[in-house]
Amino acid sequence: MFKLVLSDPSIFKTSFDAISSIVDEVQIEVDSDGLRLNAIDRSHITYVHLELKESLFDIFECDKPIKLNLDTEELMKVLKRSKNDDVMELTVDAGNLILTFEGAVKKTFKVKLIDLEYDTPTPPQIEYPVTIGIPISTLKETVTDIEIAADRVAFTINEDNLILESVGDFADARVEYLHGEKVSETVRAVFAIENIKEMFKAEKFADNTYISLGTDMPLTLTLELLNEEGKLTFLLAPRIEEE
Repeated sequence: MFKLVLSDPSIFKTSFDAISSIVDEVQIEVDSDGLRLNAIDRSHITYVHLELKESLFDIFECDKPIKLNLDTEELMKVLKRSKNDDVMELTVDAGNLILTFEGAVKKTFKVKLIDLEYDTPTPPQIEYPVTIGIPISTLKETVTDIEIAADRVAFTINEDNLILESVGDFADARVEYLHGEKVSETVRAVFAIENIKEMFKAEKFADNTYISLGTDMPLTLTLELLNEEGKLTFLLAPRIEEE
């Protein structure tokens, strides 16, 4: 028996809006604990992890572990047809994931399951020297400011501030955010703005947002639902600056 019911399909819609812009295919694993996926883009620049706990769902029936291999673009086409006040139901039949959205009208879609061309990646285990909280809306606006000068951004976190800087051919930009966290060392790394902006498509997933950073280490952006019922994490490889 496999049946998942969620009264807020926007959680799926906003997470897969970002995921589908990063990876073409995913394997969604579902067991008695909940739903999760791990994927990495073909260029191995961005890694994504989604986890939704069993307690988040209105109905969660999964009597044995199941793996759903899906084309993210095709799944996103269907999710876009949902409304925020719909109730979403997920079931499976032979070779299909069935999505039903029920509100003023009832809509049913079938998305064909696929064969994956690669193994699901193992989540990377990274110990970061610095983690700070920042509203994702603030981070998004800051990156938009920086983008007017260049296509790369340097993240620096020191004792007091998160500093974003870019140096372009015709303009420079610098934005400082007072983070209010306990930080004991200064860290710095450079990233492509294009890749960061892909993550921001998930900005409505959750209110609690954190970034983790180390010098010349990947940037991890974590979005958490309340009560630890869900988490969406992006890990972005740094760009090595030319001397």
